[in-house]
Amino acid sequence: MWLLHQFPLCPFSRKVRFLMAEKGITYELVRESPWEARDEFLDLNPAGMTPVLVADDGSATLADSQAICEYFEETVEQFPLIAGSALARAEVRRLVAWLDQVLYRDVVAPLLNERMLKRIVARASPDAGALREAMRRANTHMDYMDYLLDHRSWLAGGTMSLADITAAAQLSVADYLGGIDWEGHKPTRRWYAGIKSRPSFRPLLAERMEIVTPPKYYDQPDF
Repeated sequence: MWLLHQFPLCPFSRKVRFLMAEKGITYELVRESPWEARDEFLDLNPAGMTPVLVADDGSATLADSQAICEYFEETVEQFPLIAGSALARAEVRRLVAWLDQVLYRDVVAPLLNERMLKRIVARASPDAGALREAMRRANTHMDYMDYLLDHRSWLAGGTMSLADITAAAQLSVADYLGGIDWEGHKPTRRWYAGIKSRPSFRPLLAERMEIVTPPKYYDQPDF
């Protein structure tokens, strides 16, 4: 059994949880607030970031969502998520990097800062300008996702991949925080409705972060 250190709105932890569920890997959640910088947590991951995955017998500790996902991709044959030719695998990894780096930087991180961390840690009000800019950038990035899904069944090609799992994890957090305008994005909305219907994804949508409430449609596949 694995112990997964995370908090409900960590998109990188959601990525790992979604992958583990699709591959049939069991785990237990350990609530961690990385902004508290606990010494015990820093001993597990000096970077001070979630997720961190620990074997309950202490035999292994894994950190960084991509490292964790690649570890399971290499060790668990069920439901391969970086598959196909070398070019196909490169495309999956390209999109994962764009989603985890650019989409997170432009959209998810500002939303987390303004609508979660400021409320929980600083007890401050969000910056309306920062929120508007995050939502504007979300719209631009979703235009690109629309383009991909107009030409492919899934984001990286003909089958579900780690790119879809990563996108769903990032978008679900942005959506929880009210940063996504789904109007005008029919391909991405249709794709995400399918993701929301998957049994492996439903537990993520059921989680709530204290103080912060999602939109009413947030966990509904038909939205």
